Amino acid sequence: MARIAGVNIPTNKRVTIGLRYIYGIGPTKAAEICQKLSIPDDRRVNQLSDEEVLRIRELIDREFRVEGDLRREVAMNIKRLMDLGCYRGLRHRRGLPVRGQRTHTNARTRKGKAVAIAGKKKVTK
Repeated sequence: MARIAGVNIPTNKRVTIGLRYIYGIGPTKAAEICQKLSIPDDRRVNQLSDEEVLRIRELIDREFRVEGDLRREVAMNIKRLMDLGCYRGLRHRRGLPVRGQRTHTNARTRKGKAVAIAGKKKVTK
């Protein structure tokens, strides 16, 4: 099992798919890494040599912000918005959708499970 940027990469998957397990690397960056290091698309993680894994690790450390550093940066950006007290910061603080989505219905992912209101009767038509 290859360990890159503190993440165990699944051995039986293709390299471009396996690299996506690292926070901050998606399809585009994974393909870019493989293309820069001239790793074929059909190569599996368990077929990589130790030298190739080392080259991947060094390239990611040198050129990309991933895992802990990226998570910390995102958290700091959100904290900055909250400290400023701007609209987006207030939405983060209240746990509501930040990017203008409707909240009258939906928004359950952000708001959490619906809570029943005591004494409220349903209107029948």
